[in-house]
Amino acid sequence: MATKRKGSITELAKPAPGPKRAKPDVSSDEDDDDLEEEVPDEEEQGAISRVLDKFSFTGARERSEVPTSDTVTRLFKRDELSFLKMKPDHESRPMWINPRNGKIILESFSPLAPAAQDFLTAIAEPLSRPTYLHEYRITPHSLYAAVSVGLDPKDIVAVLDRFSKIPIPDEIVQFINGCTGSYGKVKLVLKHNRYFLESSDMKMLQILLRDQVISEQRIFTDVGDGDGITKESAPKMGALVIPGTKIAAGVAQGQQVVQPNGGENEEQKPETAEELFASVTALKEGEEDDDDDEEAEAVHSFEVCAEGVEKVQKQCLTLGYPLLEEYDFRNDSRNANLDMDLRPQAQIRHYQEKSLSKMFGNGRAKSGIIVLPCGAGKTLVGITAACTIKKSVVVLCTSSMSVVQWRNEFLKWSTINPDQIAIFTAENKERFRGDAGIIVTTYSMVTNSRTRSHDSQKMMDFLMGREWGLLLLDEVHVVPANIFRKVIHSIATHAKLGLTATLLREDDKIQDLNFLIGPKLYEANWMELSEQGHIARVQCAEVWCPMTTEFYQEYLNETPRKRALFYIMNPRKFQACQFLIDYHEKRGDKVIVFSDNVFALAAYARKLNKPYIYGGTPQQERLKILQNFQRNELINTVFLSKIGDTSLDLPEATCLIQVSSHYGSRRQEAQRLGRILRAKRRNDEGFNAFFYSLVSKDTAEMYYSSKRQAFLVDQGYAFKVITHLQGIENLPGLAYATPAERRELLQSVLLENSQNADVNSIEKESDGGFFDRTRGDYKRSGPLVKRNNAKLSGLSGGDTMAYMEQNASANKRMKVPPGQQNKFMRKLKSDAVKKARG
Repeated sequence: MATKRKGSITELAKPAPGPKRAKPDVSSDEDDDDLEEEVPDEEEQGAISRVLDKFSFTGARERSEVPTSDTVTRLFKRDELSFLKMKPDHESRPMWINPRNGKIILESFSPLAPAAQDFLTAIAEPLSRPTYLHEYRITPHSLYAAVSVGLDPKDIVAVLDRFSKIPIPDEIVQFINGCTGSYGKVKLVLKHNRYFLESSDMKMLQILLRDQVISEQRIFTDVGDGDGITKESAPKMGALVIPGTKIAAGVAQGQQVVQPNGGENEEQKPETAEELFASVTALKEGEEDDDDDEEAEAVHSFEVCAEGVEKVQKQCLTLGYPLLEEYDFRNDSRNANLDMDLRPQAQIRHYQEKSLSKMFGNGRAKSGIIVLPCGAGKTLVGITAACTIKKSVVVLCTSSMSVVQWRNEFLKWSTINPDQIAIFTAENKERFRGDAGIIVTTYSMVTNSRTRSHDSQKMMDFLMGREWGLLLLDEVHVVPANIFRKVIHSIATHAKLGLTATLLREDDKIQDLNFLIGPKLYEANWMELSEQGHIARVQCAEVWCPMTTEFYQEYLNETPRKRALFYIMNPRKFQACQFLIDYHEKRGDKVIVFSDNVFALAAYARKLNKPYIYGGTPQQERLKILQNFQRNELINTVFLSKIGDTSLDLPEATCLIQVSSHYGSRRQEAQRLGRILRAKRRNDEGFNAFFYSLVSKDTAEMYYSSKRQAFLVDQGYAFKVITHLQGIENLPGLAYATPAERRELLQSVLLENSQNADVNSIEKESDGGFFDRTRGDYKRSGPLVKRNNAKLSGLSGGDTMAYMEQNASANKRMKVPPGQQNKFMRKLKSDAVKKARG
């Protein structure tokens, strides 16, 4: 059972005027990857800090105290809602709103739940989505994302009121209006190779023009009114068609999708902001005033010089009006078009189309982040976005293995010429042919600031010396914020799209992406996609493995750093792993076993006679093992280190066993679960994939396990606890079944130093990413060897052995009387005496 997670409850209120408090430095960060980085200037850090502080909850005014009339009320504390006044027809409405902290509780069993769920995903952050009750929270960043896709604050409040069981509290209305007052009101648009600041509110542009920095970067034109501000019709979807969707012939608006079974056409769900609210709120055309419609369909803009775009962005951030970037790619004639489209057999799914419609809702490309579960087709979403823009693309990945996979996926799903897609890694540094193309590389190759080889420097000059239409950031969560900033500044790109399955970090830096990349455009529901058959159904279980007496005694006496090795190398965990592998191999499953600790990975694999892959495994050997795992019926189990957490496509895998992990990382738990979500057999009747987490009982690993499961529990997954595996005692050839074998294993663990006891051994993990010591352009700044204080007896195992004298007088009894000495010895003694006498 997951542990109870506590957190500070923040208040909801419109920021009150008054003296400003100290601003947190959100950009400061320690270099976890040992790379030299350019630190952003203090002006930019202060601008971001001021914007974050302006819309934070911490400066809000305090609410009234919670009524504490009885004991039950005290238990619920600030989540107690019995004092709220209900609407007369509250039973037919699915939503509760907490006025104190912005939490929204949705009854998922309500008939209105599907429509309410789509709406809440657009305006709030999903916190927990189990079977019957879903929990969301309205945050400044979620409202920023809602405004970025065209939602109006008045409509947000109106829809909340229609779904809510209680009247919308004034605090919620004030908070929504306060946060959306400046978010998304000003857009930076590239049209006809010229940059424009665009807004539907004329007064907003006039406020910006009063600023000296922005007015200096303005370009005056003869077109427009006396202020030089032009007015034109608002952009619409128009004739833009997202590739991969089957559109009925002759239908331009209100598009219809042909079902795969060839049945009757069904109206497609509305995707634009206006149509979304029309479907959710049941507002029809003509209900709004004509003046408001005319005003909403017009936008105002003025031009700024291309050299001053960065200054304008910083200044708008300082003023509290962060720019929303949009790319009018259909009117971009400066950058060459890329002849590429999706193949005819490629058809994207409904949730992929919905996510892309958020990006291209008004016919332009918005920068932002799309969150889809592992195995739900994030790569195809990125490829479809590239095929829609049809400009040069840069793809950033986490490892060299994922670089190869991205290139293969482009060739599989699109019609691009193989000569127009290039790879930039330590082994490959070739450009594409023609004026437009695609480059796939890793974050480390771009952010590396050390001395490069000649070919590598030429590729970097090529990347930084031209404009790119789209920047695709795979696994957008893995890089610290300062590296994101460096990547963005290094590559000149008009649109950025981040893709991830787990938009979370343990260091709370994930919120920086809202300003550095863009808002979250779409997030899918894991359990909903599982029920629809798009990802596999998974049975999750936590297997408790009791510690043996000798191991637990040493565990209690060891230092905290080395204790991890004892609960990882627990003999009972060996036996549980062996039993589960044997059981699932007999069922015909393909099994993946994960271990972060490389020492334990090798020990488990060798003991069970299975192949294993870690950072030091050569690339050719990796590919050979993975190919045999997928195609060879005799190889049904493979052991992997942390290099298999992300960007590993093994659709044959149907069972996963986790031996050790990176402490309490929620992201790693979800990423590893994703290795079996794309199982080929997911649509078979009664099929289930299996996820086992082996935990040594009564150790710190149980605490870490409960923390790791928090994200998956919030997505709706349930972990069953298995305390005993029935029949494990009768398994033939059970490992470490005798006390002698367990003592031998204990001796080998005791001989290992603390460095091998680390759960996450960076020195042994070279996955082509930030810590890859095998890269050709990598140079170690420190010494090649590391000195550890130890004794010479440790080389022979003497640290764990001691000589004990059982009987001190035994040697005296072994002495031979003088008369019984050997003749030869007596002769030597007599010769020595004669020689001494002379």
